[in-house]
Amino acid sequence: MRIYFLLLLISLQFFAQQTKNNVDKIIHREMKERKIPGLQLAVVQNGKIVLSQSYGIANLQYNIPVNNTTVFPINSNTKIFTGVAVMQLVEQNKIKLNDPINRYLDDLPDEWQKITIDQLLTHISGLPEILILLNPLTGNIGPLKNEAAIWGKLKTLPLEFKTGEQFSYNQTNYYLLGKIIEKLARKPFATNFNENQFKIAQLKNTVFGDSRDIIPNYSPSYRYNSFFDGKKSETKLVNTYTEFPDFTRTGAGLNSTAEDMANWVIALQNGKLFQKSSTLNLMWSPGNFNNGTPTNWVRGWGIAKLRKNHKAIGMSGGNRSAIIVYPNDNLAIIVLTNLAGSAPEDFIEEIAGCYNQDIVKADPLTYLRKNLNEIGFNKAIDFVKKEKKINPSFAPDESELNNWAYRMTANNKLSEALEIFKLNVYLFPESWNAYDSYGEILLKLGDKNKAIEMYRRSIELNPENGNGKKVLDQIISK
Repeated sequence: MRIYFLLLLISLQFFAQQTKNNVDKIIHREMKERKIPGLQLAVVQNGKIVLSQSYGIANLQYNIPVNNTTVFPINSNTKIFTGVAVMQLVEQNKIKLNDPINRYLDDLPDEWQKITIDQLLTHISGLPEILILLNPLTGNIGPLKNEAAIWGKLKTLPLEFKTGEQFSYNQTNYYLLGKIIEKLARKPFATNFNENQFKIAQLKNTVFGDSRDIIPNYSPSYRYNSFFDGKKSETKLVNTYTEFPDFTRTGAGLNSTAEDMANWVIALQNGKLFQKSSTLNLMWSPGNFNNGTPTNWVRGWGIAKLRKNHKAIGMSGGNRSAIIVYPNDNLAIIVLTNLAGSAPEDFIEEIAGCYNQDIVKADPLTYLRKNLNEIGFNKAIDFVKKEKKINPSFAPDESELNNWAYRMTANNKLSEALEIFKLNVYLFPESWNAYDSYGEILLKLGDKNKAIEMYRRSIELNPENGNGKKVLDQIISK
């Protein structure tokens, strides 16, 4: 019996080491490909942190390596903490998801009155974007000088669309949620988060702040910028500077470590942040548009893969950090980086696949990306045709493909992005947006005639595509 347990222990240790080696291969490949200076990873499995690993350089100026206490800005991942704060109020019967916000906020414009808490959480409110009133380069408070002036100006702006009709990611939604949290909790939202989440989950390195604040063990953020000196274009790694005014920090103001976020996930799933499991299930469920179809977001979380097998809920922030939780697999992955544009959401599910290989097959986008990296992006359509013959249920999502292609475009991977936009048109030939996006990349690559063809098709499918009409007029007039 002792020999059996000894062999079992050796086998488990071997498996754990092999899994870590596979994870390391993915991380090193992606850091090299994306030129990521520093990265932090944590893996939660069965309620425990099974891997906490640091890679690369946290501070390039002083050549300081990343360690497990290095603090990274998590940007919009802050919204998942805000979502929990709201759901705690729901659980305490202090608020209802379908309550109109005028029940909690005074002096609102008429067309804002009936917007609900749920519509804020899931970004279908149609509210104007508060960011347009801030400095577009740094995010600082800008010419209006203070919150009162910004709040006053914001209320004069029209809705972007009829409430409940469309999705539009919008920082105003979480700014208002912060105001509501403060009113009901009768304390600043930062205090509320600290008392009701950070302390309970024993988060030692999670704080609000931005480039202005002194944060111990903080990793500066970097990005690649293109410069043109009149003769040639050059890409350089530069420092980023970002401000999140105090009153907007429920949308993007937190800084943390992968280990802290892992401990937060453990507390969340172990019932320490909610009293009832039904509250967690409700948070991880979509809302509804006016026509009854489910929202893109679940409450506070922007990655919602509600598939039959290997359901996944997650969030990304600043195009540099990502978290994903697999409730039915007792697994969660957290990746933080110090590079804007690193887009770890592109490879986070491949890391999850090291712990459960069926997860990669369950997610068409991850499976597609993994294979195209091996065979070439120019074979995207052929691969999908072949895969659909083998597995008729293989169905990449249009918006996920579109977002992935735009992330590649932002990282100057134009040829790869072109093939994915082309694939989207092949898969969704009746989608005006697919043609619009394909036209955009063709224009970037200088294929004017083909771009005109795509924009015209987009407008045929959607005569209300005002941006497409504008771009088409500009192309033809040149």
